[in-house]
Amino acid sequence: MARVIGVVVTYNRLEKLRQVVAALERQTRRPDALLIVDNASTDGTREYLSALESPVELDVRRLEQNTGGAGGFAYGMREAYAAGADFVWLMDDDCYPEPPALAALLRGFDEAVAELGPDVPFSCSVVKYVDGQICEMNNPATTWDWGRLLVRGQRNVMVRTCSFVSVLIPRWALERYGLPYAEYFIWFDDHEYTLRLSHVCPGVQVLDSEVVHDMGENKGVNFAGITDANAWKFEYGIRNEASYRLHHEGFASFLLFAARVMVLMRRGRVRRRLRWRMAGKLVRALSFNPRIVYPGNAARAEA
Repeated sequence: MARVIGVVVTYNRLEKLRQVVAALERQTRRPDALLIVDNASTDGTREYLSALESPVELDVRRLEQNTGGAGGFAYGMREAYAAGADFVWLMDDDCYPEPPALAALLRGFDEAVAELGPDVPFSCSVVKYVDGQICEMNNPATTWDWGRLLVRGQRNVMVRTCSFVSVLIPRWALERYGLPYAEYFIWFDDHEYTLRLSHVCPGVQVLDSEVVHDMGENKGVNFAGITDANAWKFEYGIRNEASYRLHHEGFASFLLFAARVMVLMRRGRVRRRLRWRMAGKLVRALSFNPRIVYPGNAARAEA
């Protein structure tokens, strides 16, 4: 039986984390272990985790500083790999899986492999907002022939990318494609990573696996909506995506992305000083180019 290790990255969301743990304990097929990465929380999370008892095997790791979602997942995936995981199941600290979620992910993955071959790199869940609507932030990018498995009787659709809000990744994919870029800190790390995984074969979204994402507002990424409150996130997102487009797709892709960012900010009447901050991150992307690190061999890295 495959050993599944759940990886949850948390930072100052104690009450939501409690619900995540409870949802994982209610799974019809529980993960064999749960690795919780505490990104130096200051809200009582440390005390909660130190006293936590669960029917699921627990492995709690507290980092000395906040490494962001990207750093937390890269660390957690590396440690889960070292602990012998056949699959890692990634999720945020505000993701509540429905009871059949993991069982459905495993079943959907096996069905996809039977049809597409052994290169299927991941299976992911349908992500709903707290009101039952689709979560705008977490819609996977489908392939042009996304319905190929549906017409074969499966409850799976083929996707190129997905978020880290409930995605199941096999051990071999970590060995072949490495870990997410920890340097991204937050935003675009999951998009880049799953795009990297699906280079040879698409992943699948399993329609019978559902989770609830308890995020603040049900909004996607929109450069026209940059404000003083959210600018720090957009700074990371713009730097990361611009870096990816430049260093992995080419200068033309970078220019098109930069133009889209600037045009949308102007249309959205984003404050001038914020536009300059975002332009600075586009420039920063020119020299920002993280390298892939592989689990089990931190010394090995590739462009």
